[in-house]
Amino acid sequence: MTTDTAQMSSLKELQDLIHEKYGIEPAELDPNASMREKGFDSLALVEFVFAIEDHFGISMPDDDPTIDTLAQLAAVVDKVRASQSTSA
Repeated sequence: MTTDTAQMSSLKELQDLIHEKYGIEPAELDPNASMREKGFDSLALVEFVFAIEDHFGISMPDDDPTIDTLAQLAAVVDKVRASQSTSA
């Protein structure tokens, strides 16, 4: 499986999770647009990270200020998932 395929998989799951938690349609979510510009403040992003950890059964790294888009978040999720699967 290539990284692109894995990222697309996580990205779709993240879009579905946002839809479930916040009622935002996946089609309205540009993976490369700023999540903050879509109305996610710092608190909402922290809550979403907790939801991601629960959903994927992973532990996300501490808040990374460089993560601003859904695509960047998906890349971090993929990296954490890959490192956990290789260490398991």
